[in-house]
Amino acid sequence: MSKFGELIDDKLPLLLVFYDAEDQVSSSMNPVLKDVAAAMGDKGKVIKIDSEKNIKLSDALRVKVLPTLMIYKLGEMVWRQSGEQDANTLISLMQDHVS
Repeated sequence: MSKFGELIDDKLPLLLVFYDAEDQVSSSMNPVLKDVAAAMGDKGKVIKIDSEKNIKLSDALRVKVLPTLMIYKLGEMVWRQSGEQDANTLISLMQDHVS
């Protein structure tokens, strides 16, 4: 968990995506996440977290539906949504949190 604390304690917005590699909806988000990462460049980060391999973290953050997306900035969750999202929405949300 300490690595997670270091990860989210950044001034850049961080999009965390909890997914399951076996889930079709989670898999369909891959091109969207690549687009978000490309659009944000060095102004934000996108990190995928396999919920099956990170059960304690998923439980601690009460992840029940996959994919679940969260944006963190300076150690605080500033946005959270479950289910599929489009690239433009995510890019806009991330840009809202760029200093």
